Formats: sequence, C-alpha cells, structure tokens
Amino acid sequence: MVLRTIAGVNRREAHVIGTTLEGRYRIDSVVATGGMSVVYRGVDLRLDRPVAVKVMDHRFSGDVSFVRRFELEARSAARLHHPSVVTVHDQGVDRSPSGAQVFLVMELVDGGTLRDLLRERGTLPPDVALSVLEPVLSALESAHRNGIVHRDIKPENILISRDGVVKVADFGLVRALADAKTTSDSIILGTVDYLAPEQVTTGETDARGDVYAAGVVLYELLTGVPPFAGDTPFSTAYRHVNDRVPAPSEQAAGLPAALDELVLRATRREQDERPADAGVLLRELRETRTALGLGAVAVPGVTPAAGTGTGTGTSGTAVWQAPAAETPPSDEAAAHGVGGIGPADSPADLDAPTIRTVLPPRGPAGGPAGPAAAPGAGAGPNPRATRAFNRADLPPGPQETPDAVHAANMGGLGGERGDRGRRGRRGRPGRDGSAKGSGLFGLTSKRMIALVVVLVLGLLLWWWNSAQWTSVPALAGLDSARAESALREADLEVRLDPTPHDEIESGEVIESVPGEGRRLRRGAEVRLRVSTGQPIVPEIAAGSTQDEAFAQLEEAGLEPVVDEELAEFHAEVEEGAVIRVDPEAGTALPIDSEVTVILSKGPPPVPVPDVAGMARDDAFNTLREQGFEPVELEAEFSEDLDGGQVIRTDPAAETMIDQPGTQVGVVLSNAVSAPYVTGSTLREAREAIAALNLEIEVNQFFGGENARVIGQFPNHGARLAPGDTITVNTL
Repeated sequence: MVLRTIAGVNRREAHVIGTTLEGRYRIDSVVATGGMSVVYRGVDLRLDRPVAVKVMDHRFSGDVSFVRRFELEARSAARLHHPSVVTVHDQGVDRSPSGAQVFLVMELVDGGTLRDLLRERGTLPPDVALSVLEPVLSALESAHRNGIVHRDIKPENILISRDGVVKVADFGLVRALADAKTTSDSIILGTVDYLAPEQVTTGETDARGDVYAAGVVLYELLTGVPPFAGDTPFSTAYRHVNDRVPAPSEQAAGLPAALDELVLRATRREQDERPADAGVLLRELRETRTALGLGAVAVPGVTPAAGTGTGTGTSGTAVWQAPAAETPPSDEAAAHGVGGIGPADSPADLDAPTIRTVLPPRGPAGGPAGPAAAPGAGAGPNPRATRAFNRADLPPGPQETPDAVHAANMGGLGGERGDRGRRGRRGRPGRDGSAKGSGLFGLTSKRMIALVVVLVLGLLLWWWNSAQWTSVPALAGLDSARAESALREADLEVRLDPTPHDEIESGEVIESVPGEGRRLRRGAEVRLRVSTGQPIVPEIAAGSTQDEAFAQLEEAGLEPVVDEELAEFHAEVEEGAVIRVDPEAGTALPIDSEVTVILSKGPPPVPVPDVAGMARDDAFNTLREQGFEPVELEAEFSEDLDGGQVIRTDPAAETMIDQPGTQVGVVLSNAVSAPYVTGSTLREAREAIAALNLEIEVNQFFGGENARVIGQFPNHGARLAPGDTITVNTL
C-alpha cells in the first residue's frame, strides 16, 4: 500500500495520534482516511516494527454484530500465509475513557496501487497484465482454498511495492461491514465497476464473484477502462446484471483472441459458467500465456504519486487512498449526491475511500432523483470507491422481470433514460390529433384498455415474483434446533457450519449467512454458523504429516507451531512425521491458541551389538534384530577363535548408528583345527590334511604310501591358519 501522509487531520484523527492502542500499537501519523475508517502509520512496541493500523469509525465500536464479524474475518485473514497477501498481524478493541476503538494491524508495504500504475501507463502490454494478475489469482486461490472470499477485488486493493511485488489487501472487511447493524440489511457493499451480477441482485457471492472481479480487472489492464460505464452507479450495476462483458479487443484492437476468451470466461453473467474459483482461473491464465508464447515478466515498481509524503517503512499497508473528507456525508449532503467526495480531477477523486455508505439520491416524492452530475462536476461520488447500494433501488436480474418492467425500473434510477421516459409522456398530444389534452386524458379508449391490461399483468408478475421470495429470520442466539426449525418455516434449506467460539455456548447460533432480513428465493440454502464452544485439540494420529496436522488444528480454530528443538526420536514414526501434540488431544483452549506439533527425528541411534565370539549365523541374526544389515568381510586368522566365529565388526561394537538399515561388516575367523592322522596310512594322512587347505611334511623311515603315521606336529586340535604345515613321521 502506498504510504501517503494526509495533510489535513480532523479532530477525531488528531485525538488518536500519539495514543497507544491496547498498550502495544503507538499511533504516529495518518496514512489515509475514508468514510468508515482511518489508516495510521504506527509502531508495534513489543516487536519494534512499523505497522499500519486501520481504525474503524467510532459508530461501529458499539455494534456487537460488526465487532463479532470483524473479529471472525480478521482471524480468518490472519490465517492466510501467502507472499501475495497483505499480512494481518492483529485485531482488537481498545477501550479508553474517550471511547472504544475497533482496529486492525497490518503489514506495511512501501509502494503504490495498481490504480497508480494504470494512471501512469494507461494500459499494460499482455505479458505485463498477465504477470500482474497472476499473483493476485494465486493469493485468491489460497483464500478460496481456506473458505475466504474477498468480495472487493479492484485496482485500489491490489498493491505493488517499489520492487514490483504484488499483494492483495483487505480480505474480509466488506463482509464485516455488510453484517454491521449500522448498515441496512438491504444494502450492497462493493465497488460498482467490479460487482458481479449476483452481488447486485442478492448481495451474496462466493469465489466466483472474485473470479468475475478479477476478469474485469484484466479487461481494464488491457484496455485502460472498465467494461461498463453508466450515468449513475446504479445504471452501471444494471449493466453488470443485464449485459455481457465485451471482449477486450472490441475496445483495444489487436489483442489476441486467447485473451478475449480468458476475460469472457471469467466474466460470464451466470455463476455456474465461470471458473469455479481463482485456482481454476490461474491455471487457465498460465495455459493462455503458454499458448501465446508469452513469458512471465517483472511487474513495474510503483512509487507514491508526486506531491504526497512517503513513509519510511519497508512494507506498506493495505489501504485505499481516501479524500480529505472528515466525516461521513450528512443526510442533506446525500440527498444532493455529494457524499463528501471532491471533484473528479481532485486528489479526493483519485484516491477512493476504503468504504463509503452513499445513499441513492431521492427526489421530492421519495423516488430517485434526476441524472447525476457529469464527471468532474464535483457532485458525484468516486465510481471506483467501495460503496453501499440500496438493493431496492437496483433493478432485478434479467430472469426475474421482463424487458418492459426493466424499462420502467430504469426510470427510477435517476439516469437519463428514465428522465427521457418521463419527458416523453409529459404534455404530449395524442397521435390521433384530438385536442382532448395530454397524458392519460389524451388516450383513446383502446389505449386505456391496453394500459389497464399492462398494469394488471404487471401486478400479476409482481405478485408471482414476490411469492418466490422469503426473508432470513433472526437466528443469532438461538439453539441450532430452533434455528433450523425457523429456517424451514421460512421455506429455506439449512447447512450447518460448526464453528468454535470463546464466548458463545456450544450449540448456539453465532450467525447466519446470508444474515437476518436478507431476501432469498424460497428453497435457497442458508449456512448456520453454530458454536462448538472453545476449540478442542483434535486427536492427531502418530505418523501424520505436518501439513495434515496443521490442517486439523487450523480447522479446529487453533494455531499450530513447530519447535525443532522439541523434536524427538521415535522407533516407529519416520523422520518429519508427527508423534503427538502439546497440549494433548481433548484439551479445550481459547481460539487461536498455539498448539505445538512434536515431530519425529526418526528412529533413535542404535549401538552396534557386540557379537565377537558368536558363530556366524547367530551374529547375523543379532545384527538384523537391531536393524542392521550384516555383511561378511574377508576372514582373518585368530589363535583364540575357531573357524566361523566372529573376530570383530566394522563399525566396532557399541558404535551409535543413526540410520536404520546401515550395513555392518563382520570379520570371521578362518582358523582350522589340526586333524588327527596318527595311525593312518601316509596316503590317508595326505588326503585329510589337504582337505583342510594345509600342507604336509613327511619324515619317512621305511615303506611307501602305505607306511603308517607314528606321530604328528602340531598335535590334533591345534588352531592353524590356512596353508600352515603339519609334519608327520611314518614307519
């Protein structure tokens, strides 16, 4: 994020500067301001590092629903460990005599946003555009794999450091604001240029909504402009619902067809026709790049815009730049379409606020007002700001209402088309040339009948359409059985989502998704987040991989850690696998408590057994039982051991061996025992001695080969080395 010091600081912001939140985070200066939050540069006093601290508007401090959701989303975002995600370090509520402050502590990124890069370059070449989007999709893939949806992907939320490192910011913040009781259940939060159709029609989305927004961002990178532009934010939203995103080559000639196809697949109006999540789109992006023969290129670094102060941190915060507006717009300002945002060519327009609640302008009769001011006139809000839209003022989707009703609804959007419709009916004489007046009084009876038929059909269509819808009842605080019953009475399906919680008792509903009061089609699914109480350390089987253990602990709401110094030897668990966890399985802990995963260093070192003097087979069996592989080495002579007995091993006995299966050499004695040949014939003596690989020396007094041996040396039983000589005397 860009580190830009805001010159004008209002009273509320000045009150925070110089304070220390929760005794740990010192607030030094304002980085950016918005309608719902202020971002400060600060210091983590415990770790002595620069951080960015986003402090939410004071009106959210007492909103229990917001604080609860804010904590849940912050915890979820903090579990995202990815090089392309702005790290969330901490969240909390600082309570002081001056009031509570809900805050989020984030990584500080030194650089700018993708919006800054687009302002500087206009459009990006295809290879650069794909290299920018690739880390964005990689970050979203990690989030989607962990069940997290961003909901507000846009160039302002894509940060680029001075070194060209791309990071995605503000995961979960839109979701937290959407569930706040300070905002109406009927509003849509988002940035109109990047809203997926389902966000407009129902306010709900999933990973495919992020895919749609990423496709729109890619379109803008290639063409320099978003795909849709309307006179008002509402007419732009209408186009997302009813029009297909055009191919980028229609705006920028010469772009390859493969890029058109990639954008069109990501931005299809029907959710089911888009890639299922960012991981799928990421694979398609890489396949497209390969097919086009493009390589990955370095992303240009971004520096803060001229005339703005730059922070000194090595990394900067995920923040949008905001106007110098000090308070949210008053009702009167909202009624005039001002919203606290400056002219289009002012810094306020260039740097959109993080979240703005902008009510649709209302006319005297309670309906929408006339057309919005032209860009640059200073009357309209920044179209690229994250905003709140009243769903009642938006048109329904194309499947719900015929074109005639769409046209009527568009007349209520305050756009030029609606005004033309009203002007066309005002004071216009009938075509039959009669002078009976204008408007209804100038219609013929046939036209009156046709009008009545249209009105009746419209009422019938409205009745049929409304019969398909129902509202989510209030469920927070109920036990799961009562909540399920209430949903079924509302003709809604239930999906239980067991979720640990430090304060809410087990079996009690934390929240529903979508939330209370949201209108859904009958039969739609509502996810019930039911408390399981404090997380319980799960049973992790010995021998599990580290990744498997981490996944189980994170799913239980705990923070797994590994301390290499605590690794242990284990005879059965292979090196690097899990032996156990500490605290032990079954222990109840607060959410995000650390659980140490004890890893195996493999089998413990084993000493080489002493097998000296054993017979060969006995020695080999003993070595195998200890996990070694015995190998017979060249035999040696030993005066003390019979042939076939072990003289020594290599490595020597008692040597500690780490690796199982290590070979151990065994040196055997090759000694032979002198045979008893006295009394044998000389011929028999020669044969017996030669069979033992010994030599014979004969002292013969009389006779030939049939002479008898009357004496021998060495005597019978003496240990001899192969080749030794036995002397015999014959007669």
